[in-house]
Amino acid sequence: MVNNLISKDEGVKGAYKEPLKALLPYGMLATKKWLADQGLSAHAIDNAVKTETLLLLATGVYSQYSRSVGWEGVVASMQRMEHAKGRAIVVGGLSALSLSGLSQYLSLGKQPRIHLYAAGKLPTWLARLSLPVEFEGHSVSKLWPDSVLDNKSFIKEHEWEAELPPVCFSCPEKAILELLVDLPDGVTFEHADELMQGLVNLSPRKLDALLKACKSVKAKRLFFWLAKRQNYPWFGKLNVEDYDLGSGKRVVAKGGKLDTDYLITVPSHMAEGREG
Repeated sequence: MVNNLISKDEGVKGAYKEPLKALLPYGMLATKKWLADQGLSAHAIDNAVKTETLLLLATGVYSQYSRSVGWEGVVASMQRMEHAKGRAIVVGGLSALSLSGLSQYLSLGKQPRIHLYAAGKLPTWLARLSLPVEFEGHSVSKLWPDSVLDNKSFIKEHEWEAELPPVCFSCPEKAILELLVDLPDGVTFEHADELMQGLVNLSPRKLDALLKACKSVKAKRLFFWLAKRQNYPWFGKLNVEDYDLGSGKRVVAKGGKLDTDYLITVPSHMAEGREG
């Protein structure tokens, strides 16, 4: 069927059908500006739309052959286009833990949500797409230096379709710190504790590098508090004195109890459970 679509009206589309096929395979999308940057003229793009070689998904956003573009195709396409601008966008936090098979959490009755981490805002065209999935952007300006966001040492690849670009996402060691920045508004203490229970095999080497690079005192203190509750072997290989945990007390759980080890307030029932 795809071959028939490509050859349809070949006399009109023959001049640019192969570039489009190579640039925009099935399942991917692209903006008009990105296609133009690859050498396609505005005339070629307009003709491709008229002959249904390119299909308009939203203003200035196109897919090839079909409108069925899933979240993986959206993210892989966005990562490819933003990389060309020198900007990194990575699937992180809870979504990254899910891709690693470390989260079984489902928001019943809600659209699936993909958490994206970037130095700045997400591209504006993302909000114009009509998809059964929600994209939530998180700024990492107060979490990671630029050298960490898409550092290959802390990135895994989700191979969602053969011969198409993979989706880049944070390794578990990085994802848990990204998630903790949003506690308790984006994730509850209880949920974070459940997630930590599944992080049995984290890498002390990666954790050491990430904890030293992490800018968020809150995320680091919460990480150590949750990790101490589980006391996995990798926790014993981390020396808390090696990391900058700031000074003074921090209110994280309003009305909670102060944890004297890491000077953060935590829910009273969890503090009591730990001491018991």
